[in-house]
Amino acid sequence: MEVKLDKQYPLDVDAARAWALLTDLKATANCMPGAEITEQLSETSFKGGVKVKVGPAVAQFGGTVDVIEAVAAERKMVLRGKGADKGGSSASMDLTAIITADPANPAHCVLNGQAAVIVNGKFAQFGGRMMVQVSDMLLAQFVENFRQTALTLPAAEGSPAAAASLAPVAASGSASGGEAAAAPAAAPKAPVVAREINGLAIFWALVKSWFGGLLGKKA
Repeated sequence: MEVKLDKQYPLDVDAARAWALLTDLKATANCMPGAEITEQLSETSFKGGVKVKVGPAVAQFGGTVDVIEAVAAERKMVLRGKGADKGGSSASMDLTAIITADPANPAHCVLNGQAAVIVNGKFAQFGGRMMVQVSDMLLAQFVENFRQTALTLPAAEGSPAAAASLAPVAASGSASGGEAAAAPAAAPKAPVVAREINGLAIFWALVKSWFGGLLGKKA
């Protein structure tokens, strides 16, 4: 079964920091619940896994991620991942991710992602519609973790983000008549990401979403 996704996520972080995080595959993988890069096989190939927890049981998917293309000038990354579990289920994904700056606000950007996911085995029985819903939920968690992690990175000198961080300090110094400026605010902390995907939590969220949509239609 194949599922295709085409998503755009506005981020309140500048394009330079978002791109810096995207090119760090280990840090980017850590933003996805349950995912982890465990070994670097070459400059463009990595080994990793995903843990899925359903009740007391935990399933482990192992596989590889390859960087097919990385174009810094376009902030474009093309990845190919594939993996399988011991039960015979397998999945592969071709992903193109592009970071675009927001012309109206240089301190913001947009994360664009296009993916084709092929699933075989027991997980294919869920059907395309549910797979899309599950993917949407996981991507929403990933993007929020990605946003928070990118904000912890130091802004490039002279960038809008760096200027914005210095603005409160400059204002404090002016108000005190040239006295020593206050120390800059501490950088936000990186989010704590779940080490496995909670299958039951996703299932109940889908059930509530389904009933919410059903009741909305009746209303």
